[in-house]
Formats: sequence, C-alpha cells, structure tokens
Amino acid sequence: MRRYGAMVGLAMVAASVLVAQAPATEIYLAPFSEAGAKVTVGRAVNITNNPGYDNQPQFLADSSGILFSSNRDGAQSDVYRYDIALKRIAQVTATADNENSPTLTPDGQTFTTVRGSAQRLWRYTLEGEDAGLAWTHQGLIGYHVWVSPTQLATFILGAQRQPATLQLLDMRSGSSTVIESSIGRSLLMRPGRGTVSFVHKPQGAPWQIKELDPVTRIVTTLTPTPEGTEDLAWTPQGSIVMGQKSKLFLWRPDASGWPEIADLTRQGVGNITRLTVSPDGKWIAVVGQAPAQ
Repeated sequence: MRRYGAMVGLAMVAASVLVAQAPATEIYLAPFSEAGAKVTVGRAVNITNNPGYDNQPQFLADSSGILFSSNRDGAQSDVYRYDIALKRIAQVTATADNENSPTLTPDGQTFTTVRGSAQRLWRYTLEGEDAGLAWTHQGLIGYHVWVSPTQLATFILGAQRQPATLQLLDMRSGSSTVIESSIGRSLLMRPGRGTVSFVHKPQGAPWQIKELDPVTRIVTTLTPTPEGTEDLAWTPQGSIVMGQKSKLFLWRPDASGWPEIADLTRQGVGNITRLTVSPDGKWIAVVGQAPAQ
C-alpha cells in the first residue's frame, strides 16, 4: 500500500504538470478512401479550433462522430463529441477529474476513459451518463483497448522511471499478465484478426510494430515504424497509416516500406501525432499543431 500510495502521489504531481504543459494541439478531419492500391486523403479541416489541448480522437462505431479529450477551461480535460454531419461539438463529460483516452467498449454503446490522478478506467454512456468504475489497477493505466467485454490490453506506466509495459487484464479473474516492456502509447485491435497491435520501443534499437494474439500470448513483428513515430491507425482494409511531421505514410501487409500518401503542410497541419480512421473507411482524423501554435 505504501508503494501504491507513492505512485498515486507521483501521478497527481504528473497530472498537474500535464494540465499546465500539455501542448496546444488540434484535431483535423479529412475524407479518406482506400481502393486497392489507391489511397486518397482529402482536405484536412480543423474541427476543434481551441487554444488548448484537443487530442486522442476515437470514431464512434457508426462513423457519425468522434469522441476526443479536450481542455477548454484551462483546468482539466473532459470528453467531447464532434458530430460530422452537423459539424458541431458537444461536451460529453463534466467532472472534477481529468478524463483522457476515450475508448469505445466492444458493444459500441459505452466508452471508457482514464480518469483522475489514480488513472482508473471509468465507463460512460455515449450521452455522458456515469456508468461507474470499469477497472482499477495496482499500476497506473496510461492507455487501453478492449479485447473483449471481459479483457483489456493496457499500457501501464512503469514505477520509478521503469519502462511502460503492455499488460493483459482479465476482468473475470482479476489477473494481469505482463506481455512486453518498453512499449508505445498506441494500442489497437487489428481489423478482422482479434489481435492487438502495439509499438515496441527498445532503447537503442529500431522501433517495431508488433502484434499480440491474446489467446496464445504469442507476439509477432509486423514491420519497423517510420523513424521516431509511435502513433498509428488501422484502415478497415488492414493497412496501417502513420504520420511524420506533416506527412502521412501507409503500410500494407503485402508490400514493403512506407510510401507517402499525403502531405498536409499546405493545410497548416504540423507535428502529426495521434490519428484514427473511421470504421467505414471514409474519414481520417489526425492530431497536429496549427500554424500559430
């Protein structure tokens, strides 16, 4: 308990620093199309237009909107929703805690966030109704993805400056299993495979995108990342999109390398980090910095 209390104390300090120092990022939305080898990215439009932090976009299951974390009062982050058809933003959560990394649950009807300084997983309905604690962990959860209604893959922050670990959490047994160390923040389910993709970031070695089979616990390597990049998105057709500076690159399982598919420099998008492709494959949302920032 003493060790856990110390970790929570450090997390509270880290959370307060994060609010003060979080970069002023924006979320851009662009039409997206993948037809065989041809990939098209349309004009990217800034959909958040907020001087503070806007990040961690997650499309709704029906591709009608995007959940994202945003700091709009200078004090904390809450979850907001952007409606694509109406071009309108609505606040979803409003609590005294930070809510980050909104992530849809398997049924698509609720979502979970990393909430508060203890970084527990909290569940909400899509309308923002509090659906209660989803999971609390001895370590601090940074990011997560639902493998099934009772299993999670999580990024757990390392204690005392140790590397972050990928852990599988089983809600039925309450167990957690460490799968890999030194991982990046991007945890995703690979479309049509039931596997979890993540970026392995070993010190002094190239970064690799890897894939975990949650049943067998076997980890396989898919491809090196473009240099220095750790955020990725899967397309419905099974390709990977990653961003580097103002450009987007694509990897296919049946091809090699990372050909460029779009340059968003003229649209004012810089320092691309997180990104996501809609379930219907018609949109891509990217996080970047606007020119004035």
